[in-house]
Amino acid sequence: MNVKYIPKDIFEKDFKVAMRGYDRSEVDEFLDDVIKDYEAFMAEIERLKAENTNLKKANAEQPKDMASAYRKTNSFYAEQPQAVKSSQTATNLDILKRISRLEKEVFGKQIRE
Repeated sequence: MNVKYIPKDIFEKDFKVAMRGYDRSEVDEFLDDVIKDYEAFMAEIERLKAENTNLKKANAEQPKDMASAYRKTNSFYAEQPQAVKSSQTATNLDILKRISRLEKEVFGKQIRE
């Protein structure tokens, strides 16, 4: 990040006094507000950098393969033998086919009418 001024620079800035120039107290009050804004922005940037670092660290610790992560966290699925898993897949496929046929029967008649 390329910042030209930090709050200290703004605070220490002196302007030349010129005839018919700006009201010095008004300029000082404005610069005080600018300093407060800079401090708030800098604090927010630091907070966001820390949050970003924490999120990157948490992301690095996550497993890359979500399917393997599911299997590791779901002990029921992890403990089943391969034959049971494939039979469940076949059963699920049969159920989906039955549901599809039912939908065609129920909704197909409504579409024709």
